Amino acid sequence: MLTASSTRQTSALARFRRGCVIPAHPLALTADRRLDERRQRALTRYYLASGAGGIAVGVHTTQFAIHDPKVGLLAPVLELAAETAAGSDAVLVAGACGDTAQAVAEAELAASLGYHMVLLSPYAPLDEDALVERARAVGEVLPVIGFYLQPAVGGRELSRGFWARLAALESVVGIKVAPFDRYRTLDVLHGVCAAGRNGDLALYTGNDDHILADLVAPHRVVVDGRDVEVEFVGGLLGQWAVWANTAVTLLDEAHRARAGDDAALRRLLTLDGHLTDANAAIFDAANGYHGCIPGIHEVLRRQGLLAGRWCLDPAEELSPGQLAELDRVHRAYPHLRDDDFVAAHLDTWLS
Repeated sequence: MLTASSTRQTSALARFRRGCVIPAHPLALTADRRLDERRQRALTRYYLASGAGGIAVGVHTTQFAIHDPKVGLLAPVLELAAETAAGSDAVLVAGACGDTAQAVAEAELAASLGYHMVLLSPYAPLDEDALVERARAVGEVLPVIGFYLQPAVGGRELSRGFWARLAALESVVGIKVAPFDRYRTLDVLHGVCAAGRNGDLALYTGNDDHILADLVAPHRVVVDGRDVEVEFVGGLLGQWAVWANTAVTLLDEAHRARAGDDAALRRLLTLDGHLTDANAAIFDAANGYHGCIPGIHEVLRRQGLLAGRWCLDPAEELSPGQLAELDRVHRAYPHLRDDDFVAAHLDTWLS
C-alpha cells in the first residue's frame, strides 16, 4: 500500500522526468551576513509562483560554504525551503557535497526534511571508481542527480566511461549537465545512451552559456553502430534563479519547438544568443565566473527580492566592470526580465 509520502515521491519523480524549471536557490543574507529568513522565504515563494517545477537548495548558487559545519546553515536553509514549499507539488532537490560519509549524512538530512532527490556534487579527492560508489551509497537514501560541474567553480573533468557507469545505477534518476563545454556535454550524452538510460534518465541542462540550444536541439548519438536519440527535458540552473517567470515560458516554448513548432524554434534560437549574452554579465564569464553569485544577487536586489548582494565570503563581490555589464544587459533585453511580475507580487512574498 502506498503511503502519502511514497505517493508524493512517485509524483515528484514523474514530474522531474517530464521536465521542468528548477532554479538553483540563492542564499538571502543580511548586511552582517546572517540568514535573512524573510527574504529566503520570499525567494522560494517567487520561484513557486513563477511556475517553476521545483527548487534546488544547498547547491553552488546557495553557496557551498553552507555545507561547512562551522557555518551551520545547511539544515536551517534546507528546512526553510521545505517548510515554505509545503503543500505545493514542487520537486525538492537538496545539494550534497564532500566525501561519501558527508554526502550520505547530508542525503539523510534532506530525506528527513521531505526532499525528493539529491544533486550530488563532484568531490575532487575521489577517483572515478570511488565517485560511482559514493553515488551508489547516496542512492540508498534518496534518488540521485549526477552533476557535471564546470571546473571554474569547483568541478572536474570526467570521462565518458564514468557517465556510462553512473547512468547505469538504478538510483540515478537524472544528470545536471553543466560543464559549459560542448565536448564534455557530448560525453554525458554518449554515456547515458551507452548505459541504455536515454529513455528514463532525465537530462537537465546546467550549461548557462547554451541553455535554449540544449533544450531545443535533437541530440542523436551513435552507440555500437546505432543512432540513439536523447533530449534535455528541463533546466536546473543558476541563471534561472533570476527571471524565473520568463524561464518557465521559455521551457514551455522549447517543448513546443521540439514537438514541431517551427516558429517557436526560430524564436528560441534567436533568444539563445540574448540569454547567453545576459548570462555572461550575470555570471561574470569575463573574469572566470568570480562574480557569478553576486551577479545573481544584484539582479534579485534590483527587483527587491534581496536587500543586498552580500555573500558569506566578504571577498565574493562583483568584478571590476561587471556592474556596467549588468546595466547593459538590463537595458538590452527587457523581454528576458520578469520585473513586472515580481513587482506585482513582491509585498505578498515578503509578508
